[in-house]
Amino acid sequence: MKKNRKLKNSELDRKTIAEFKDAKKTPLIIILDNIRSLNNIGAVFRTADAFLIKKIYLCGITATPPHKDIQKTALGATDTVDWEYQEDTLTLVNRLLSNSIKTISLEQAENAIMLDHFDPEPDQTYAIIFGNEVKGVQQEVVSASDHVIEIPQYGSKHSLNISVSAGVVIWDLFCKLKS
Repeated sequence: MKKNRKLKNSELDRKTIAEFKDAKKTPLIIILDNIRSLNNIGAVFRTADAFLIKKIYLCGITATPPHKDIQKTALGATDTVDWEYQEDTLTLVNRLLSNSIKTISLEQAENAIMLDHFDPEPDQTYAIIFGNEVKGVQQEVVSASDHVIEIPQYGSKHSLNISVSAGVVIWDLFCKLKS
């Protein structure tokens, strides 16, 4: 049986901050709509770094870097991933829509498209909206979105942590847009 050796950090071919900034980005934008947990915010930054996401918008009560609890989970990704604070999520969504960016609310809603059935258009930039840990994405934002997608779930909870949801959705769309 073949033995697998764990790679050392020095073997991981990590980009410098400058290389990350210059790299071609995945045509995805993340919008965090009133996220309470600083650890969730940091985890989303780290996932965004892993998949070369264009930008993160932090909206409403979502905290902004620098903050030690964001940094603890972001591990420096707040220095690589472009981000901006916007007070009102709906205003931001309307601005993105007027710039031909398609918006997607991740929410359990009537007529939601299951993630595994969603086919993104090639050469289209998408902004994915992730909502508050308790209340989800604001209804007015859901109503304004081009699409509403849902992660299929088969257990009894039908609830995933926002950082887990972000990882699942970003990975899925990254793979679909890459092919």
